[in-house]
Amino acid sequence: MGATLASTLLGFVREIVYARMYGTSWQLDAFLAAAVVPTIVFGVFSGALVTALVPLFSDYVSTEREDDAWRLASTVLLTLLVMLTGAAALGAWLAPSYVPLIARFPHAHLALAVGMTRILMWTIVPISLSGVIGAMLNAYHRFGAAAAQGIAANLLIILAVTLGTHRYGAYALVYGTLAGAIAQVFVTLPNFFALRRFRFAFDLRHPGVIRLLHVLAPIAIGSAAGQIALFFDRYFASALPAGTISGMNYAVKVVGFPQQIFVTAVATVVFPLFASQFALENKAAMRRSISTAVRVVVFVTLPSAVGLCMLAGPIVQTLFERGAFTADATVLCAHFLPFAAVGLVGLAANVVLTRALYASGAVRAAIALSVASVALNVILSIAWLPSLGARGLLLANAVSQTAQTIALLALAYRVIGGFDVRGIGLSLLKVGGCALVMALALAVVQITRRPPDPNGFARLANLGEHLLFGAFVFLGLARIVDSRELHLVFDLLLRRRRDLVPLP
Repeated sequence: MGATLASTLLGFVREIVYARMYGTSWQLDAFLAAAVVPTIVFGVFSGALVTALVPLFSDYVSTEREDDAWRLASTVLLTLLVMLTGAAALGAWLAPSYVPLIARFPHAHLALAVGMTRILMWTIVPISLSGVIGAMLNAYHRFGAAAAQGIAANLLIILAVTLGTHRYGAYALVYGTLAGAIAQVFVTLPNFFALRRFRFAFDLRHPGVIRLLHVLAPIAIGSAAGQIALFFDRYFASALPAGTISGMNYAVKVVGFPQQIFVTAVATVVFPLFASQFALENKAAMRRSISTAVRVVVFVTLPSAVGLCMLAGPIVQTLFERGAFTADATVLCAHFLPFAAVGLVGLAANVVLTRALYASGAVRAAIALSVASVALNVILSIAWLPSLGARGLLLANAVSQTAQTIALLALAYRVIGGFDVRGIGLSLLKVGGCALVMALALAVVQITRRPPDPNGFARLANLGEHLLFGAFVFLGLARIVDSRELHLVFDLLLRRRRDLVPLP
């Protein structure tokens, strides 16, 4: 969590640098559109491979078949290196053919997007390799190096954009992204080789390869479904006024802050845990793990979503309004933020539930729900785009993600053999009630207090006071209603402190 927090904070600094240098300009729109295809390729193939590999690799490790595990790992890494290098070269060559299908930009804007895509396609190779290596480290419960990948990547992007924009223009975004992707691999290599188990081997007849291919295709379909949603978001938004894609991106990044700090860390830890529990046929422990993970995720994300809705204006203004990011851009993003925030709970819960189902072998059913969620998203986007514009796209994402959460809960309940649904429901009621009172308290404070002075320090102090006040109200109410999740978090923190105190 510490590495994830540092990476997330640097990611926010990166977005602030983007805002200062480019605001909501068409150049940033072009960069975000150019990143769509590399993101899709990574999500469909490499992301699916990591998702399929973690339970399989954990199964070999937990059942003391490490030689088989590492022969499989070597085969996967070498195959991935060759295939993705070819895919990157092909994608760079064909960029002029498919980029116009993604972004409906004017000709000059489109030419920039094509040039950026040709460079960004090469990022899929190092990002994919770092993802697979990180998955193997996670199977050994070594989470720090993989979580620290974002620290190196964000640092290099920040430096490239800050120092290179005046010389390279918008291409500084691309060069920084490529350098950051390469850095992600080098961050994981010391810990990877420290395990002293890797041996170069290439065995396509390995039983693990057959098992991997058996589950990889359906997971790739599910991953493709999620990437199709991103494609349609950018496709629909590219026909709206310039700056819309950038504004949506800033709103989504702000909403992703609590998820990346806490939910991603929880999901990273519980995925190999789910896999090992399922491999050892310990369904009772798995039921407890799912219930606990979902309740903790709700406890963190629900008040976060409410706070983001109530403080949308001050948050966007404090974080981004400087340089090329004008007051008009603040208004644009602040209008987008609540529509993105309402889907935070569903998005975060889906991360945990999907991993639990993948670890349990219920891959096809989970993927069918993902595909259905994307179909619902596209239908709602088409229906709401004429009246709500970009807000309709964000709201469609939120509604489809929430519907997917409900369906995943029902599926997990059937696959695992039941879990503490009553406890999850009670937790949702308690946390929701506390968050509602917090929202009312924040509304009263905003009405009664005068706006801060128009300088960075005053805005930061004002936002900090509001956030601390909201957190104080929520945590105090959670203590009054005896929230189990609050006790759980404090118990874990105190237990860790006791573990660190040396014995006499």
